[in-house]
Amino acid sequence: MVISDAVRRALAEHAAAEEPNEACGLVLLREGVAERYVAGRNAAASPYRFELELDDPEVWFAEDDGYELAVFHSHISAPARPSRTDVENIGLWAGKPYLIYSLQKDDLAAFRIEDGQISELQVTS
Repeated sequence: MVISDAVRRALAEHAAAEEPNEACGLVLLREGVAERYVAGRNAAASPYRFELELDDPEVWFAEDDGYELAVFHSHISAPARPSRTDVENIGLWAGKPYLIYSLQKDDLAAFRIEDGQISELQVTS
């Protein structure tokens, strides 16, 4: 997965702006390349979990235009690895790209989580 410096910066800035709560949003990928980030709102307003809400519901239909949706959220003090909460609450994101940014470590990583199994995806810029 290719995350440009501009998209990575947008993720990091959103994570910093939402502290002390987790930030969340969607990264729109085309053939594994992140084209843009759509910042969401964490309806849970929590530093330990997220509930993604978007202002523009049309973004949910970006797959119809050839995009793959990757969910993004930040961890405030934990590493950029899926937590037990992430795995247990994967829901609709099972098997889809799942990006985590660690605010504390300034680290970005991507995974797929399915049936309780975590597989890491390579992230390049």
